[in-house]
Amino acid sequence: MNEFDLKINDIEKRMSGALTSLKNDFLSLRTGRASSSMLDPVLVEVYGSKLPLNQCASITVPESRVLSVNVWDVNNISMVEKALINSGLGLNPQTEGNIIRLLIPELNEERRKELAKLASTFAENAKIAIRNVRKDGMDKIKKLRSEGMSEDEAQVWSDEIQDMTDKMILSVDSLQKEKQSEIVTF
Repeated sequence: MNEFDLKINDIEKRMSGALTSLKNDFLSLRTGRASSSMLDPVLVEVYGSKLPLNQCASITVPESRVLSVNVWDVNNISMVEKALINSGLGLNPQTEGNIIRLLIPELNEERRKELAKLASTFAENAKIAIRNVRKDGMDKIKKLRSEGMSEDEAQVWSDEIQDMTDKMILSVDSLQKEKQSEIVTF
C-alpha cells in the first residue's frame, strides 16, 4: 500500500461527510408531516449546558401531524418550550403537564416552493463540497506525479477519485429528489 492509498480513504471520508451534512440539513426542512427527527436540531439549555432535545425528553408521533414531547424533568418544561419556539421550525407548543404537543401545520403552496428551493441550495452546497474534495485529490495526484508517480498510476488514481465523485453526486441528486418530492406532495 503506497502513501496515496491512505489519502483515498480520507477523500472518501470527506465526501461522505458532505452527504451526512446534507442529510442533517434536510432534517431541518419541515414537510407538513410529523417526524421525530425534525426536532433533532433543537437544543435545550438545561443543567447549565445545551443538550439535544432527545436527551431531556422522549419524542413520539401519535398522529401524522402531531408530535408529543414528554419532558422527563418537570423543571425543564419552560426551557423546552422556549427552545421549541426559538427553533425556527414554526411550531407552537401546547403544554399539558409534562407533555408538550406540537401540531404540524399544513404548508401552503408558497412555503412548499421556498422549502424545495432551500433543498436545492443545500444539495448544491453538498455538491460544491464534494467537488472541492475532488479538486484536493486531483491536486495531490499532480504533486505526486511531479515527484515521480507514473502517468499510468496517476490516471488510475484520477479515475478512482472521479468515480467516487460521480457516485457521491448521484447520491446527492437522489436525496434532493426524494426530499423535494416529500415537500411538494404531502
